[in-house]
Amino acid sequence: MSVVDAYLSTASQAAALLAKSEVDATWERPSALARMTVGGLAGHLAYQIFSVSSALEEPESPQAPIPLLEHYARAAWIAAPLDGEVNAGIRAKGEGIASEGALSLAERAHTVLAGQQTDLAGRSGDEVVFMPQTGWALLLDDFLVTRMLELAVHMDDLAVSVGIASQELPDAVFDPVLVLLTRLAARRHGQGALLRALTRTERAPTAINAI
Repeated sequence: MSVVDAYLSTASQAAALLAKSEVDATWERPSALARMTVGGLAGHLAYQIFSVSSALEEPESPQAPIPLLEHYARAAWIAAPLDGEVNAGIRAKGEGIASEGALSLAERAHTVLAGQQTDLAGRSGDEVVFMPQTGWALLLDDFLVTRMLELAVHMDDLAVSVGIASQELPDAVFDPVLVLLTRLAARRHGQGALLRALTRTERAPTAINAI
């Protein structure tokens, strides 16, 4: 399965989750994430799909793409405080997207995703895409992996928030997300800490979070 197909599969699962009645019924309640409502979290999840369309609408970038791990090294939200400007802005954007309501948002996510099925057809993973939200460029495959990570993590957040079981991801989706998270965790905590967390409970660190 190509990265494009893996992304489309993940986004389809996310769009289906957004349409669940449990999401609509708990829209204004607190989510599993601090200071975000279920609606705000759903808005943030939907944004991961919408951001792909925004990137595809940009002219082909003249900038050289940066490596995937460098993207996360530059990301302002990594390790930012909960009350910091970056995270407050992320929460506000999610709540703003949620203001259209659960049913409307779910319908828009399905519509946007249907358009992406066409827009991504025949695209090369080596194509360079500019991300207006960051100010730098990535290879299309790398950009889609960042969306897959966001979708995978926040689908779990949303499922937990509304009291339904988290969906299993296909290996073609889970494997690149797992590799990326593992590399980020090793960079943050060191290889030794990651190895111990996975193999030595008696020496495992208290935290091994990737982001």
